[in-house]
Amino acid sequence: MEFIEAILNNNVPFIRNAIFASLLSSILFGVIGSIVSVKRISGLAGAISHAILGGVGIGLFLASNKIISNFSPILGAIIFAIITAVIIGVISIKAKQREDTVINALWAIGMSIGIVFIAKTPEYVDPMSYLFGNILLISDLNLFLIFIMDILVILLTYRYYRQIQAITFDEEFARVRGINTNLIFIILLIITAISIVLLQTFVGIVMVIAMLTIPVGVAFHFSKNLFGLMIFSSIFSFLFSIFGLIISWLLDLPAGAVIVLFAGVVYFLVSLFKLRK
Repeated sequence: MEFIEAILNNNVPFIRNAIFASLLSSILFGVIGSIVSVKRISGLAGAISHAILGGVGIGLFLASNKIISNFSPILGAIIFAIITAVIIGVISIKAKQREDTVINALWAIGMSIGIVFIAKTPEYVDPMSYLFGNILLISDLNLFLIFIMDILVILLTYRYYRQIQAITFDEEFARVRGINTNLIFIILLIITAISIVLLQTFVGIVMVIAMLTIPVGVAFHFSKNLFGLMIFSSIFSFLFSIFGLIISWLLDLPAGAVIVLFAGVVYFLVSLFKLRK
């Protein structure tokens, strides 16, 4: 009841924004998370999510030193994420045996670049604020950007669903059928990278991978195909977010962390129940 009263209270609009963020983000978590998990590229997504701190650091440095006035850290993160995604994608395609080394190197280098530039930013900025997001502080602009990304992802998934399904489950067969699997793989990584940047304001860079994978892990038990997996993953992601928000509100705990912990508990309970059957 306290949570419902807070939703209806016009003096605390951030609660309503958090609910809208949960709904909009759940679409990206469900669709992108399903593709990432089924194609087994969660490690690539993890590297991108951490490497974008480099873009954030560079963006803050450029803006604070008035090298490029009003340069947004989010824009820096998006540019850095796209570059990282392309590098990882090309290496994965051209040199499979070196994939793990490159992924780990980009992960560490990206974060290190971010910390160095943040340290040299005139106004001190705590990098932890970018590693751990706060859904209660999400802005109207963030909501709008996530909404636009939702529309883009839904349209692309609808238009190229057969191709995505083909390269996700049987890349060799898709290549034989004339599908440019390499190009689609790079595009998927770029879309994933941009989505991660936008979603980092929801649960933070560190936790975004958990929400890309845990709802999908639960949805696997209830889905028979990729489309069903996307739908169930989105639903579970939204439910985890709402219940996590309620628990964090009642216990006065960090919302993002509670959401992930709640999702993790449900995942393990569902897995144990399925194992016993």
